[in-house]
Amino acid sequence: MHPTIEKVTQEVIERSHESRSAYLKHIDKQSKEGPNRSTLPCGNLAHGFAACSAADKAALTGNQQANVAIITAYNDMLSAHEPYKDFPKLIKEAVHEVGGVAQVAGGVPAMCDGITQGQPGMELSLFSRDLIAMATAIGMSHNMFDAALYLGVCDKIVPGLLIGALSFGHLPAVFVPAGPMPSGLTNKEKARARQAYAVGKIGRKELLEAESASYHSPGTCTFYGTANSNQMMMEIMGLHLPGSSFVNPYTPLRDELTKQAARQVIKFTALGDDYRPIAHMVDEKAIINAVIGLLATGGSTNHTMHLIAIARAAGITLNWDDFDNLSKVIPQLTKIYPNGPADVNHFHAAGGMGVLIAELLKHGLLHADILTVADEKGMNSYTREPKLEDGKLVWKPCPSASLDTEVLSTVEKPFNATGGLHVMQGNLGRGVSKLSAVSPDHQIVEAPAVVFDDQEDFLAAFKRGELEKDFVAVIRFQGPRANGMPELHKLTPPLGVLQDKGFNVALVTDGRMSGASGKVPSVIHLCPECEMGGPLAKVQEGDIISLNLQTGDVNALVDETEFDAREPRPKQTTNHHYGMGREMFGNFRLGASTAETGASNLFPVD
Repeated sequence: MHPTIEKVTQEVIERSHESRSAYLKHIDKQSKEGPNRSTLPCGNLAHGFAACSAADKAALTGNQQANVAIITAYNDMLSAHEPYKDFPKLIKEAVHEVGGVAQVAGGVPAMCDGITQGQPGMELSLFSRDLIAMATAIGMSHNMFDAALYLGVCDKIVPGLLIGALSFGHLPAVFVPAGPMPSGLTNKEKARARQAYAVGKIGRKELLEAESASYHSPGTCTFYGTANSNQMMMEIMGLHLPGSSFVNPYTPLRDELTKQAARQVIKFTALGDDYRPIAHMVDEKAIINAVIGLLATGGSTNHTMHLIAIARAAGITLNWDDFDNLSKVIPQLTKIYPNGPADVNHFHAAGGMGVLIAELLKHGLLHADILTVADEKGMNSYTREPKLEDGKLVWKPCPSASLDTEVLSTVEKPFNATGGLHVMQGNLGRGVSKLSAVSPDHQIVEAPAVVFDDQEDFLAAFKRGELEKDFVAVIRFQGPRANGMPELHKLTPPLGVLQDKGFNVALVTDGRMSGASGKVPSVIHLCPECEMGGPLAKVQEGDIISLNLQTGDVNALVDETEFDAREPRPKQTTNHHYGMGREMFGNFRLGASTAETGASNLFPVD
């Protein structure tokens, strides 16, 4: 094991000792109480299985057969979640085959950031993670279950499901992916169409045709954003079956993997002799594996918040320094859009997760000794991939090396020597940057600030032709307390247009960008956020802003005494109809003292 990984892991273990011990004590107390339904009064139990068949009622009454909860994020508006409509039937059949019962215990909300991008509803996006966690816990709260299967793919959905699952950490769990849609219009062509539309070269009809050719069928979007970063993380933490993350929906292999997930979770209940509660699976080493996977693949910046929150739910204290320290020793091994032209289907065809995990293990860059949902404990099982032989699901060794080194490379010849995400800091606070998608000639920018408090104001200035120059866009009051921290992905096409024209441009904000955001240098999640009086609120129009993604520095080049003496400028009013989070939730809104905590709680408005 690489000494830096050992050191960071040990620091996390020591830092988390008290909170992790308290969490496990609580969970272990729950696990010793046996099948919870055995303690339910008769009326409660009768309600719990009233809709079941006679055979299932008999099985649940005897308390000798496992009852598996299905928590589903199904809806047929989200392409990634549409395939889940068929999963409960497959799961119930598979569970019956091994002598158990399965019930759909609840559904969770699943919104699509691709639909709400740049719309008022985006203010509910980050908020939805906590609603999903609560909805998950509500579904599991009936004390009817011995195990759970969690069906979710997209941005806030998997983190919310996992946080909720950890509240019932005494139960074994398997996360069940739905798979990516087949490749359509290339992501490069899609981005080109967006930029052409931004400058008026094509109309809405042509843009919609391009978008529809890209997002064209059931399945996850094929770029490597937050949704597919979720799938990578679930596999590298051992919560997916090996090799299952990127198998396309509506294929025989996908269906067999879904059935096997159901059979597998039955093996790990307290009713058997191989008890594997999820609380003990999601330990410090598994969390570190998730960070390593994120860095090695240039994954979504959103997980610098989500992973911290997931860790907290398991009693583990992870912080941005851990990301930063690991990033210095974890090379970037993949080039998947927006980090390169390939999509996740190309990555999977090149060897996918199995080859990636084998490469990391080979060089001591991943913890092998974690508890997983594979038959054999440990990550070595994840160097095999699923196949169908005569209709039977088997696991075979992955290719010994990448089948396409332009997509999936090696530690000896990485795409970058360090990880795809960097922590940034300076007199504007601390933030994060996705280095993996930015070409070296754009990784250092020094230019005057143009300051906006709303992305719509920025877009209006772009359309008026006022941004044909070198600048750093400072977008303020976009943090969790200010407006729920919506993604600002709508800024990507115009910034890309200006960069392509030869201007040196960058973005600095206390808000978020999409996991799909790419080639424009940015520093995001800056904290303390402007709503809390963070230093970004002191920046004035024309201040020179310097950011260096290679060294991790971000500063306003203003005399230190003058900058310290400035008062944070309050948010300027706009005419845009935002504030949906406040309108819907009254005197409560999503917030955290900084984005760095990863935590999100409902804070009363002061």
